[in-house]
Amino acid sequence: MDFQYGIRPNLEQFLHQLLQVLLVGLTIGMMRTVVPALAESEFGVPKNSFVLLSAFVVAFGLVKGTMNFVAGRLSERLGRKKVLLLGWLAALPIPPLVWYAPDWNWIVLATVLLGINQGLTWSMTQTAKLDITRLDERGLTLGINEFAGYVGVALAGIVTAYLATLLGARTGLLVFGLAVILLALLLTQLWVKDTLPWARAEAARHLQGASSQPMPRYPRNVSAQPGSWEIFALMSWRDRRLAALSQAGLVEKFVDALVWVFYPLFLYRQGLSLPDIGWVIGIYGFVWGGLQLFTGKLSDHVGRYWPNVLGMWICGTGVAMMLLGQGMSWWSLSAAVSGFGMALLYPNLSAAVADISHPAWRGSAIGIYRFWRDLGYGIGALGLGLAAHLSGEMETAFGFVAVSMFVSGALLAWLCEETHPRLNQHATQE
Repeated sequence: MDFQYGIRPNLEQFLHQLLQVLLVGLTIGMMRTVVPALAESEFGVPKNSFVLLSAFVVAFGLVKGTMNFVAGRLSERLGRKKVLLLGWLAALPIPPLVWYAPDWNWIVLATVLLGINQGLTWSMTQTAKLDITRLDERGLTLGINEFAGYVGVALAGIVTAYLATLLGARTGLLVFGLAVILLALLLTQLWVKDTLPWARAEAARHLQGASSQPMPRYPRNVSAQPGSWEIFALMSWRDRRLAALSQAGLVEKFVDALVWVFYPLFLYRQGLSLPDIGWVIGIYGFVWGGLQLFTGKLSDHVGRYWPNVLGMWICGTGVAMMLLGQGMSWWSLSAAVSGFGMALLYPNLSAAVADISHPAWRGSAIGIYRFWRDLGYGIGALGLGLAAHLSGEMETAFGFVAVSMFVSGALLAWLCEETHPRLNQHATQE
């Protein structure tokens, strides 16, 4: 079979995958505004129990990171569609668990299932789009993918805030969650195709030297069919470029952990209503998601290096700004600055990994990058929870995250290099 690559030749399937990632974003977004803001009043978390409050995001990060690793390997054996279906089946119990939850332990359990769902589904929507698009569309592809996902996150935070006000927190989340998850299962079964054959055909052409695209600077001394441990070592320390990208991915999730755990509670204690909190956090998501339509395409022209490095520093600046002013306008501006930084770095860290990962093991490489990246939820939530606990002030967590972003950005600037094959295809490989 003659497989065609590119967004236009595969537009129908590309749009189906885009709708899937929107639904993935809606699923995680339903847990990001109402649940943390009402942790004390609705789910019995004692006041200022910062480590306990962080526990559900720690669990989410550990599980999602692990499932990203598993998803990459599974998808190269079972196919992308089967892994996507498994992810949606794992999500089915989440809304009933939140609706019934007698205490915070049930929320942690629901978030464990959310981690399984997100690790399997978001990984597959990203990998499937990379399978069917061209190398010179990679930044655009990932930008569109993350745009759809994080617009879904932002929309869900706002919609569930209004539903919680109208129907009550538990009923609102039950109705919203079941509607999204059942729709996703139906659409996956009926219209999503498996894209693994595209990836295998691309790998075969590379093996035969028949590819007409610029040759990326793949890591050297890698087996033709590397095992899980070989790819893990490559991503984690053997290749300095991939290791630098992995550590940056891990640390940038500290910001998202902070937004998830402490932004709602911080703003709630400042006197904002649930809908207003939903809008402030929604601005972060909308700016992050919306600008990725442009920042992903931008990196196809100017490269990945500077968008990634500057994105880390700008995002950290937005976190620090939250504490430097008062009022909804200032907090919204601070959230927008963080969202802008995220838009610069988020699709382009993934694009840089995809640039220098061979198609024969790209699914596994992306899975391991996403393992380290989403482990950042767990490490970041634990770190900011301990920072707030030891100081007795929630604001300390904001400083911890801002400093981490600046240091990680500096490491990325030092250890990494431009990965776009068109812009750095003649340099000596390391």
